[in-house]
Amino acid sequence: MLISCSNNHPVAASAADTSGAGRKWWKEAVVYQIYPRSFKDDNGDGIGDLKGIISKLDYIKSLGVNVVWLNPIYSSPNDDNGYDISDYRNIMKDFGTMADFDTLLSEMHRRNIRLVMDLVVNHTSDEHPWFQQSRSSRTNPYRNYYHWWNAERGKPTPRWSFFDVNSDAWKYDSLTKAYYLHYFSRKQPDLNWENPTVRREVDDIMKFWLDKGIDGFRMDAFQFVAKDTTWPVFPPGYEKDINRYYGMGPHLHDYLQEMNREVISKYDIMTVAEGAGSTLEDAHALVDPDRHELSMAYSFEGINLGHGSPDYSLLDFKKVYSKWDSAFAEKGWLSIFLANHDQPRMVSHWGNDSPAFRAVSSKMLTTFIMTMRGTPYYYNGDEIGMRNIRFDKIEDYRDIATINKYKEVQHKGGDLKAFLQEQQQTSRDNSRTPFQWDSTTNAGFTTGTPWIEVNPDYTSVNASAQENDPQSILNYFRHAVQLRKDNLVLVYGQYTLLDKDNPDVYAYTREGYGKTMLILLNFRAHPATVGPDVDLSHASLQLNNYPDAPSSDTLRPYEARVYEIMPD
Repeated sequence: MLISCSNNHPVAASAADTSGAGRKWWKEAVVYQIYPRSFKDDNGDGIGDLKGIISKLDYIKSLGVNVVWLNPIYSSPNDDNGYDISDYRNIMKDFGTMADFDTLLSEMHRRNIRLVMDLVVNHTSDEHPWFQQSRSSRTNPYRNYYHWWNAERGKPTPRWSFFDVNSDAWKYDSLTKAYYLHYFSRKQPDLNWENPTVRREVDDIMKFWLDKGIDGFRMDAFQFVAKDTTWPVFPPGYEKDINRYYGMGPHLHDYLQEMNREVISKYDIMTVAEGAGSTLEDAHALVDPDRHELSMAYSFEGINLGHGSPDYSLLDFKKVYSKWDSAFAEKGWLSIFLANHDQPRMVSHWGNDSPAFRAVSSKMLTTFIMTMRGTPYYYNGDEIGMRNIRFDKIEDYRDIATINKYKEVQHKGGDLKAFLQEQQQTSRDNSRTPFQWDSTTNAGFTTGTPWIEVNPDYTSVNASAQENDPQSILNYFRHAVQLRKDNLVLVYGQYTLLDKDNPDVYAYTREGYGKTMLILLNFRAHPATVGPDVDLSHASLQLNNYPDAPSSDTLRPYEARVYEIMPD
């Protein structure tokens, strides 16, 4: 691996900063996502916990990242791995105590790492006291905290559910003879954001955690919180374009501006809503600094290409990311990511996880994330090239989305074998297997029985094996992060796509802060060449994912090169 990093100190914003609102710490951050259940188990119960994360903070610091996004750790019955919350001001027993959390936050801040937490307020658990009160009677003060449809009105207007075995988002509750709305599982009733009291409750929850000192929120499923409560009928097949019908509902921007006014503006934090609507205009409205809503957009258009399959078009990939960059070139800010807890493993989706190409393709994808404009989000385990586990039987799965979809296919007499084959590539459990720390039992994740099976490849794919290998995926990740930190042009610089019609190579420049960087990425398992508009005559190689420097203009399989274009 060839690496050359300058030692530039941060400088004042210049014309190269096209973000519209100057430099911000969250624009220059590298976000590392931790799935706590699968990261590190301290007490041997087979479930990752806060003390486990604390024990690995020096490792996290060594990566060069400066923000951790932590998936939910609040009290929860765990129907959807913590995204069904029963107490927003307490810690799930599986994960530890509030004292453990306070220690985690303190130790992170001591290492100059900021903490961003998931804010899950599209829905609660059905075991949350609000819902228990809401379902107790039609006249209960909490009734209007949720969406109810009284049975005497007949069947409610159909709504599709992501996790329901019948894909039905209305659940009949006999206690008050009414249906309640749940876009996700039956144990995740949707909150009624049209009720201002609910919004005040959410403000108070945010203040509780922000006053503890956390540094921001990733807002789960937030584009869905605002509903059209006239419940119009949607056209057949609407669930295939669900964001168009569920996302960015009435008054969503009013709610966000209210939240910004009451809470966000009072703290120096980063905020990002999961999802960005179905249009560029939707996304831009969320993060235009003049509108005073959120920090950055988190769009799924790119990551949804190929629907989790490696069979995607690079031309489409380039078109999507170029389009989004162009839309945010003057105002607003984007997130850049290729994986998270709801997606298959990065190298299995976008690269090639075969033994021959796993390492080099993983490094190439890291190069993309670290050289694009926008805040990089990087999912734990991808820095060592973890890949899909590909379970072959339903009993191995833990994710409610896979389990309930299997039941639905079974009930309808569908092809279960084909469904399981699809899940081997797309299931969320592929990214949720335990972090592979070393080659000891259970990959060093736990001394107990893991809550989900460890990928059998852990004996060769683990952090310990890569720590002292200068050519490892792990150390390449560290170098790529450092290169980004040392070159503000990679954060704020202008993006220009080159060789647009090349089906194999993604080539682009980043220009600003007195520098021009050229990035060449071969997304294929065969050699590839770049077009004549890519000039290497004054190019100084800064980063390369092969152990030896390139000897020709032809890119080797999955090769990544980052050049600085030197003046004539």
